[in-house]
Amino acid sequence: MTLTACGGSDTNTSSERTSTVTDLFVPPANQTPSACPSSAPADDGAADWTLPGATGSVAVTGSTDTAAPRVAVEAPFKVTQTQVQTLKAGDGPVVADTATVSVCYMGVNGRDGSVFDSSYERGEPVEFGLDRVVPGFQKAIAGQQVGSTVAVAMVPADGYPEGQPAAGILPGDTLVFAIKILKAR
Repeated sequence: MTLTACGGSDTNTSSERTSTVTDLFVPPANQTPSACPSSAPADDGAADWTLPGATGSVAVTGSTDTAAPRVAVEAPFKVTQTQVQTLKAGDGPVVADTATVSVCYMGVNGRDGSVFDSSYERGEPVEFGLDRVVPGFQKAIAGQQVGSTVAVAMVPADGYPEGQPAAGILPGDTLVFAIKILKAR
C-alpha cells in the first residue's frame, strides 16, 4: 500500500502525475481544523526519543500545545525494522486499525534530515483513513490513544519502497514521522 494514489483505474499515462504525500492529506472543506503549532520547539532539553539506526541516528522531541516537534537526524539514518515510540500517551479512545483520524505530523527523510511534508508548517491538521496511508504511518497510529504524541522510524517497505520523487524520497529511504493524534472516528 502506498500513499501515491487515491484509487481508481485510470491508466492514461500521457498525462501521468506523481502525487505528493499531501495529496491524500487534504482536509475536507467542511472540516473546521484546530491549529497545529508552527513555532520551533525550545532547544533546552533532551529529546523524548533517541534511536540509533543501522547507520546514523534520530532524536525526536514531540510537539506541545505551542510548539511543533523537532526531528534531528544524524544522516544517513537507516533502520532495519519499523519502530514506533509513544512520546506522550493520550487519554482518549484507542484508535482502530481502519479509523479516520485527524493529526498534526512532520515527515523527515532519514537520508538527509530534510522535512518532506509537515502539517505543522501549514498550521492545520489533516484528516484521513488509516486504510489509505503507507503501512508505517498506520502502524504508528493504530492502537494508540487519541491525544497521544508518537514517533515512527519506518523501513522503506513501510513507506515508499519505490521512492516518491515529488517529495524528494528515493528508493530505500528510511522515513521518520512525529505525529500528534487529535481525533479518531
